[in-house]
Amino acid sequence: MDNAAPDAQVIASPTMHANGADPSILQVENLVKHFPVRSGVLQRVAAWVKAVDGVSFDIREGETFGLVGESGCGKTTVGRTILRLVEPTAGKVIFRGQDVFATKRRDMKLLRKDMQIIFQDPFSSLDPRMPIGQSIGEGLHVHGINGAAADQRVRQVLDEVGLHPEHSRRYPHEFSGGQRQRIGIARALALRPKLIVCDEPVSALDVSIQSQVLNLLNDLQKEYGLTYLFIAHNLSVVEHISNRVGVMYLGRMVELTDRRELFVNPLHPYTKALISAVPVPDPTLKRERIILQGDVPSPLNPPSGCRFHPRCPVAVERCKRVEPAWRDVGSAGTEHWVQCDQVEPKIEDQ
Repeated sequence: MDNAAPDAQVIASPTMHANGADPSILQVENLVKHFPVRSGVLQRVAAWVKAVDGVSFDIREGETFGLVGESGCGKTTVGRTILRLVEPTAGKVIFRGQDVFATKRRDMKLLRKDMQIIFQDPFSSLDPRMPIGQSIGEGLHVHGINGAAADQRVRQVLDEVGLHPEHSRRYPHEFSGGQRQRIGIARALALRPKLIVCDEPVSALDVSIQSQVLNLLNDLQKEYGLTYLFIAHNLSVVEHISNRVGVMYLGRMVELTDRRELFVNPLHPYTKALISAVPVPDPTLKRERIILQGDVPSPLNPPSGCRFHPRCPVAVERCKRVEPAWRDVGSAGTEHWVQCDQVEPKIEDQ
């Protein structure tokens, strides 16, 4: 791991386990990732970018966990750090009972067979000088699957994502954006993983193509029992595909609950503002638009107390000084975690 920033702080945030729920396939506990800012001739560390600063959640096997927030909130860093594409500063990630961060580098190859990623930009993630069949089969070769068996698997996954096996001889520039994203999905699917991190997989696509790719992801999940960490900034997409949703702001998780509960009963002021910006398809229905004031603070020097207080419409003096607790305020049978002291727990009727 990287050396932790001197002032790194984490929130003791419990992961969510509903009564009777299937065991979690992934547990993330107090995940921290700070990037050093170097300056001077000697390139000494002058400051730390607190991209992720104490995030905790779990993902249950077979579900889609949506992770949303504005650009720069740290959600992509969370996904890449979980896979150790970026080394963590602190925290713990448990995947199927195995401590990912404690696993030696030489043993990560076996672990990554079950943990794959779909990148946001399918074009930049594919080698332009390599036929797509070779790109898809690269992971197979690393894990000892070669020859006819590898060729058959490549043809199979191409067919599963809606492409022709003959396309394996073509190069990335010969495909449309939607087709290239299908190639990215095929590459992630080739090793038959258990968990796939979907890093904004439809944000670069036209709306009509987005629905096709989302339906494809749903179909593949049902067929192979896949688990998704679905990272996005589009709440409409997250509402369509996710089972539970976590909302991030400036490196911290501010709300986490069931998808339906989040969209029907958002509690955190930031979540309310995000949902108010989602277009309503029925013109007879009106939704009050919440306009946040100011810009997102810099992760180099986040605000004291609640990080959202400079833009929050309900902030009080205490919010400027005291970090709000991460607590469950849901009613019986419904977990609803929020980091805001202005939210009151529900009181059940007796």
